[in-house]
Amino acid sequence: MQVLCPLLNRNDQFRTSAKIAFHKQEFAEINENQTFCKNKRANIAKNSKLHPKFTRKTIRMAKFRRNHDYQGKKGGSLVRVGLFAAILCGLIAVYNQFAGMKIQMPEAEEQVTPVDRVDDKEYYLPRSKSRQVVQHKYFSLGYNELHEQADWVAYVLTRERLNENKFERPDRFEDDPLVKTGSASWYDYRGSGYDRGHLVPAADMSFDEKALNETFYMSNISPQARDFNKGVWKELEELTRDWARKFKKLYIVTGPILEKGGKGSIGKNEVTIPTAYYKVLLDISEPEMKGIAFVIPNEVSYEPLFKYAKSIDEVEKMTGINFFPELMSNELEKAIESKYNLDLWPFSKKRFELRVNKWNKEP
Repeated sequence: MQVLCPLLNRNDQFRTSAKIAFHKQEFAEINENQTFCKNKRANIAKNSKLHPKFTRKTIRMAKFRRNHDYQGKKGGSLVRVGLFAAILCGLIAVYNQFAGMKIQMPEAEEQVTPVDRVDDKEYYLPRSKSRQVVQHKYFSLGYNELHEQADWVAYVLTRERLNENKFERPDRFEDDPLVKTGSASWYDYRGSGYDRGHLVPAADMSFDEKALNETFYMSNISPQARDFNKGVWKELEELTRDWARKFKKLYIVTGPILEKGGKGSIGKNEVTIPTAYYKVLLDISEPEMKGIAFVIPNEVSYEPLFKYAKSIDEVEKMTGINFFPELMSNELEKAIESKYNLDLWPFSKKRFELRVNKWNKEP
């Protein structure tokens, strides 16, 4: 115990000496700082134009401006950081949207040619048993290989298209390269006594040269009696163009009636001769949305056109074709297709008399 006490005393003395030295150093630093501040205030007072009694206020204002500048810089930095964060979040959101998006590629269907996107975006094609749907530039058709002609052709006719420049008709019939099973040929009609009758009239597509040429593909042709083609059928085609100009836009579906095998067949490819032809017209532009259809026997006619008028539903029952399954709501489809109003479709007495007195008598 006596041996340890001197050691403890010496340790206490050492710690006391260290504390004293530390405090002396601390007092020296404080004095040095006070001296520095006094000298700085003296220099500010000396260089300032203000009276010495405003020196403290000047120092405080300087500190305020320094703090204000710092806060401004700090606020600007926060704004920049905020903008950067917002842009970054936006980029991440866009990436996530496209990364999570499922891109659906169109499925290839058998014997269906690609859609030409230059035509109307509304889906107006009929639904039928046709195994080949061929889509040309401005019209589409459902080809019936058994009868070697189209069950239907569908297109949109507008006032604008009818008012555009007219191209000259080629008067040269060709096989349709898009019919995979092969269409009928022009020589099937040679010496048959039947005209190569257009389903889509050439005059309806004369606004575009390619579309006009496509109307002369044999897939758009059907055996028509000569007096029918240049008579009542011609009148209906011209009247349809009049209605398209008046109502601005019509959806049109045309085709043959091939029930019971028709009237026989012609040519090497055995092209069926239809018993009649139909034409379905739809106007869904407000305020008067309406529809009408015609079924005309494949022979000469002296009857006015309105005698052949029918509702769209009646023609659907005759042909087994649903003409506008995707174009209208179910309610609107039922309202328009179940009836027709002749008063909404102005007929031409002058054109009827021209047909009876002239067209029907031409050789």
